[in-house]
Amino acid sequence: MTLINRNTTRPPRSMPVGEIREALRQLEDTVAEQRADFDAAGQLPDELFDSLADLGLFRLFLPTALGGHELSALDFMDVVEDAAALDGTIGWLVGNGGGMGRVGGFLSETSAREIFDDPKAFIVAGTGGLGKVVATDGGVRVNGRWAFGSGSPHGTWFSPVCEVYEDGVASGRKVLVYAPRKDVFLHDNWQVSGLCATGSVDFEFRDVFVPDRFVHDFQPKPSHPGKLYRLPTLSIFPWTVATVPLGLARGARNEFLRIASQRKRRGDSLALAERELVQSELGRIDARLAAARVYLRQVMTDLLEGVEAGADLSPLRVRFRMGCTFASESALWSLDRITEIAGAVSILQRFPLERYERDARAAAKHLAMSSVAYINGGKLALGQELPLSGY
Repeated sequence: MTLINRNTTRPPRSMPVGEIREALRQLEDTVAEQRADFDAAGQLPDELFDSLADLGLFRLFLPTALGGHELSALDFMDVVEDAAALDGTIGWLVGNGGGMGRVGGFLSETSAREIFDDPKAFIVAGTGGLGKVVATDGGVRVNGRWAFGSGSPHGTWFSPVCEVYEDGVASGRKVLVYAPRKDVFLHDNWQVSGLCATGSVDFEFRDVFVPDRFVHDFQPKPSHPGKLYRLPTLSIFPWTVATVPLGLARGARNEFLRIASQRKRRGDSLALAERELVQSELGRIDARLAAARVYLRQVMTDLLEGVEAGADLSPLRVRFRMGCTFASESALWSLDRITEIAGAVSILQRFPLERYERDARAAAKHLAMSSVAYINGGKLALGQELPLSGY
């Protein structure tokens, strides 16, 4: 496949979701050829990143008026799941980068265009920490360090969570700020066992000036119509990554199907595909993944309907976070079963199963998929008081 010239200056065109998904499938051979080099570099090759950018995969939620795809939440899920089935790093970066396209629905048009007129625009989110913001003439001064800056090596803008300080005292007000790459210091500390090529290093702001037009509340007032931009920030963040483990489980399942008709366990005369135990396990895996996927889509649908109706979102948000966690747990359970029936081939680095498993375990460590969600779900069912935040 022909990769994209990094000097391209034209923003990607908006495409129907089916066309985006087909274009992702066309990258399969390229990814397979380059995957072995991902981990050593700790980031995607520039040419592959540019191919993803050229498809507009980092502007999935960006309004079409600003050159984005403006996908629905459910179409977004389909695309991210496809990307993760292709490769965990790609799924993670498409989820994070494509999800951050939503900021075009919060900033002024002028500010949003300053970011997204760059066809390679990728906004790195900073939720793994809390920075310090102090007001100054025309803007704010920002200091802080944030962990897990996914996509930092290719990041063009960085958007961390901060707290506003007044007279040296934390005010409790949280904001999001935006600064270009030139103002940000990256720490080379992403040495991990899974999602190795996401480049999720720490990044730091050292007394960075941010103009007022690049600052807004953590729960912003939308500048663009649409239910998506009115979703709670603590719900839209999890949505951008919660489907990644499901995609990884699907990718592992498909890889197992590819090898099952040829491979035999040592001492067994039947290929894996001919064994009833394997057939039974695959049936269970398909049922569990399908159930988790339907549940996740339903709780997001319910949440969107609640936003539209102006309903009390607390119970909907609790159930939504349970859906995120259940999807992750179901993916890990499925991967456990797949690697068990596959045998020793699942630990060999030259086969994709090994990578799918460790990427999924890394993704599932994200706070968005914490088992704390079940505690809140239980409290909700029992009619007990819910915590004030965290979901």
